[in-house]
Amino acid sequence: MAVTINVNGQSHEVDADPSMPLLWVLRDKIGLTGTKYGCGINQCGACTVHIDGQAVRSCNTPLARAVGQSVVTIEGLSADSSHPVQRAWTELNVAQCGYCQSGQMMAAAALLAQSPNPTDAQIDQAMDNVCRCGTYLRIRSAVHRAAELA
Repeated sequence: MAVTINVNGQSHEVDADPSMPLLWVLRDKIGLTGTKYGCGINQCGACTVHIDGQAVRSCNTPLARAVGQSVVTIEGLSADSSHPVQRAWTELNVAQCGYCQSGQMMAAAALLAQSPNPTDAQIDQAMDNVCRCGTYLRIRSAVHRAAELA
């Protein structure tokens, strides 16, 4: 079944079952591989994207939920890495292995859109994505830095 979704400001017609996880539509049907597969059970957050500005885990979000909505992936956060979150992540050298970082940045961008100057407690609550390398202190610092840059 063909459906049309808006991803990063562009319409994409995809031939997929409406129950297919959005993650696989983004990666396999549209070719946007910045969104990562981590756990597949809505826990780790490596697959975090925005639907209408809200951070969602795309591994358990059906394609049908994205129809008529605006989806933003890490590729759509900014074309030139100028988004404050991307700048802060680079400036503070947050990533180690980097695998979870696109999801971390998408979660941070959603947090900052809702709370432009979050406290440590707000960051800790909102940033519940898993980082196997344990860069949580650098992530928190980067969220604060991104707030300054915004």
